[in-house]
Amino acid sequence: MLKEDSAIVLIKNYGKINLKLKDIMISKNITRNSLSRAIHTRFEVVDKWYKNDIEKIDADILARLCYVLKCQVCDIIEYSE
Repeated sequence: MLKEDSAIVLIKNYGKINLKLKDIMISKNITRNSLSRAIHTRFEVVDKWYKNDIEKIDADILARLCYVLKCQVCDIIEYSE
C-alpha cells in the first residue's frame, strides 16, 4: 500500500501532454480531411488530435499518423511540466 504523501494521485501539478499535430500538418500543407482519409479513420478523430483535445492516446492512430506524415512519435507528442 502506498503512503498518502507518495501516491501519484496526490500530485496536483504533474504536467501535460501536448499534441503538435496541427503544426506538422500546417508545415506539410495537409488538411484534416486528407489526413483522415490517408490513415483510414473518421474526420472527428483527426480533428480531436488536431485540436489537442484527446483524453487517451490510441497507439494505432499514433502509428498511422507517424507512418503517413513520415515522422516520429516525439514530433507529434511532447510532455511539459
